[in-house]
Amino acid sequence: MEEAWPWITTLPSSTDWPSTDSPLSLPLAASADKSILLKAERTAGSDSETLVAFSISLRGFQPSNPNTSKTLWLSNPFPLSSPSTHLLLLAQLLEELVLLAPSSHAVLPPSRSSSAPKLDVGPVAAAVDACRDESVSAFFALSLLCRLFWLCAFDAPADAGFLFFRSIDPAVLGRTLDACKPAMRGIVAAIGADWEERFMRSLGYMLTKWSILQQLQTVGPKDSTAAATPSGSCPSFAVDAYGLWTLRGYAPIQAMARVSGTADGVVETKDSVLRYALAHQQLEAVVQLEYVVSMQDPRFIRVSVRVDNIRLHVVRLGFRKEEDVAGGGGDHDSLARERHFPSRVRIWVGPEAGRGAAYATGLSLGRSTGNPEREVETTRTVKGNLGSAKLPGLKAKSRSSVRARERRWRWEQEAEGSAAVFEGVLCDGGSGAEVAAGGGGGGGMGRRHGGAFSKVGGLVVAGDELPEGVSWRVGREMEGRVLKWRIGGRIWVSYFPNEVKSRYFETRCVEWMEEVDLHLVGC
Repeated sequence: MEEAWPWITTLPSSTDWPSTDSPLSLPLAASADKSILLKAERTAGSDSETLVAFSISLRGFQPSNPNTSKTLWLSNPFPLSSPSTHLLLLAQLLEELVLLAPSSHAVLPPSRSSSAPKLDVGPVAAAVDACRDESVSAFFALSLLCRLFWLCAFDAPADAGFLFFRSIDPAVLGRTLDACKPAMRGIVAAIGADWEERFMRSLGYMLTKWSILQQLQTVGPKDSTAAATPSGSCPSFAVDAYGLWTLRGYAPIQAMARVSGTADGVVETKDSVLRYALAHQQLEAVVQLEYVVSMQDPRFIRVSVRVDNIRLHVVRLGFRKEEDVAGGGGDHDSLARERHFPSRVRIWVGPEAGRGAAYATGLSLGRSTGNPEREVETTRTVKGNLGSAKLPGLKAKSRSSVRARERRWRWEQEAEGSAAVFEGVLCDGGSGAEVAAGGGGGGGMGRRHGGAFSKVGGLVVAGDELPEGVSWRVGREMEGRVLKWRIGGRIWVSYFPNEVKSRYFETRCVEWMEEVDLHLVGC
């Protein structure tokens, strides 16, 4: 896959092409007698324009005639000119990956719909031009790999899928995910939030399936996902626009580090289907921080930051009609409704580590440590003898009641070096124990979607929940400069049985760190 982008960019011109009957090919996966090929073939065009079409085909998978090829996928015909050829091919791959994504999203039409939107190549081309060739090549390889996965899942024979998964080297996949990050950041920003979300779900589904297969082949504890998950499987992006720093992160549950849960080796066999269903989920996070640069004081520049919005959602990487769990009926439906939920959130923002402490000082927090006020209502009633002493005595009694406001989420502010930290912890409603740490045993989280989360199990934290901001003081000598600030987060998700009978539980964690630009110009 890594050679696909350079191979396309170096296709011969129309005059140097061997012949119209001799397509050029590049092996994508191969064994001793079988192969999956990417082909480029000239097609009929006008006198002034030469067209080329790309295809993915199988060779050697028909025992009766091993030398024949079967075409799985055919691209649109594109002009044979660089760089438009590979950009148009990349745009088609993105369109198809978006429409194949496992999602119930109502904004975009279903796959193979005649009204499916078309991707504007212009912004994609601008994003590609702004990135290094190595990063763009890695992103194209990842897109082609993901498209080939869907072909093997839907259209190819089983032995082709086996060859596909076996040909993916964990080290190469991790290197591709790391190298493509700059290009992925620019391209997904260019295609828009709706397309970005669907593309990341399509990619997350492929990584989940591959990780499950790798984990089954790994010798050792079944809950050890470190060896089965390549680096870069939880991508994140940060942008600065219109006074907002926005961090977006995507983490397939299988790629998140498991920090606590049911001990290794004691997971019951009946829970295997449950765990398979839970693996097909993905955490999607959006953190928006509003910042203001103030020049009012002649002695320093004030940089103020407040939480505008935090949105966390655990989506199911499945299809509306074809679930990713075995079985059917009531158990099938209940397994589809089992879901991880956010249990702890830690967001930090501040100047770059090290050098930032030299010019940004005086970090001021705006929220005190939680000390909730309790209203106590006491009622006492005293009764005694009245009238004649011969009457039977009456007992005295008192009654008291306590009324308090219950909050499942506890939010606080902290400081770590020159960075400010916004931290929220989900607590059990009965015991008050932290859920991420296994407190409460999940007993208080039954029917968990009432109260602590939205109806679809997500978490939305708006400015009314965290109205207090933080601020730094920066020396006047930095005025007019563009500085790098860091924004990051660590998110915990937990699972406790909700509608199924099981003793399985776990908590997983993912961490993101990005850099954003801070323009020290008065607002």
